[in-house]
Amino acid sequence: MNPLLELINHGQSYWIDNLSRHMIVSGELKKRVTDEGLRGITSNPSIFDKAITKSNDYDGQIKELTKVGNNVKEIYDALTVKDLQDACDILRPVFEESEGLDGFVSLEVSPYLARHTTETMDEARRLFKAVNRPNCLIKIPGTKEGAPAIEQMLYEGININITLLFSIQNYENVARAYTRALERRLKEKKGIGTISSVASFFISRIDVLVDELLQHRIIPGGDSRKYKKASDLLGTAGIASGKIAYQSFKKIFSGPNWEKLEKAGARVQRPLWASTSTKNPNYSDVMYVEPFIGPSTVNTMPEQTIAAFADHGKIVPDSVEENLEAARTNFGQLAELGIDIDYVTQRLEDEGIQKFIEPYDALLKNLEEKSQKFQ
Repeated sequence: MNPLLELINHGQSYWIDNLSRHMIVSGELKKRVTDEGLRGITSNPSIFDKAITKSNDYDGQIKELTKVGNNVKEIYDALTVKDLQDACDILRPVFEESEGLDGFVSLEVSPYLARHTTETMDEARRLFKAVNRPNCLIKIPGTKEGAPAIEQMLYEGININITLLFSIQNYENVARAYTRALERRLKEKKGIGTISSVASFFISRIDVLVDELLQHRIIPGGDSRKYKKASDLLGTAGIASGKIAYQSFKKIFSGPNWEKLEKAGARVQRPLWASTSTKNPNYSDVMYVEPFIGPSTVNTMPEQTIAAFADHGKIVPDSVEENLEAARTNFGQLAELGIDIDYVTQRLEDEGIQKFIEPYDALLKNLEEKSQKFQ
């Protein structure tokens, strides 16, 4: 069996980390759903920048919107909302078949709002209403400022994909924000069975930065025994972080308090493994898929990782539970070498926000240029 199709038998759904109008109109997306087991989609400003600026697929709608006087931000909203609606409709059978567990498509709030709670809530409400599909997830960064917005939006019944999670603490914060939102709704006798959320924990970016810092501790051509500790830790921090986060997930979504919510119809907030493409060519191209198979999880992969796993991926049941002792000692070993994981994750969060701001700005600039041609 295709390893992708087998994932669902082990409690994991695979989503694609990409969305474009070409995927929608060409039938590619529907084929992935009906024939290849795709169960969801994630998007972000970088993905839309590539989709819109590197094709002419959106020019007709841009021209129409320009002629009726829409500004650049309104054009961006209209383009992305249209793609989200169409993608949600294609995924709707998955949403219904899974009784609301899968079949979701994610749309992110402006990256400029990552440090602004109230403005994030306003935008989340606006986008969720604009898409007007039950299988839409609004993406909100799991920053200190984003956490209260996440809780409030879930309380209001808006499905949320929490993004840019790098630290265990931030993951635990947003997982508890989810349970608090459900508890608030249950206390007020509001339904909780239709509230959905995933928490996107970013994996490979952790290794990119930690490996860079580890390389600073290794002298090329030096005594390999002397620098063995640093060498042995290369490519381990991301996997360790994800495995520890999964243990936190199991703890938070168990026990009497959670069982009360579950009895009332609540479903768990699944960990979603994000940033799962391998950045280092010396590492396996399925390095961030094979170790993270386990119940109640999602792995969102770019197309090349999906193809690689379909071709030669290995299914190890509950692999996310393996090598826990090594995962638990990883941060301490890094600390012995002067690498502070809290520094790493905060820096990655800040850089992650910037990595979305830059393509967002580039896209708006490109839309401005295109709209001027159509005036």
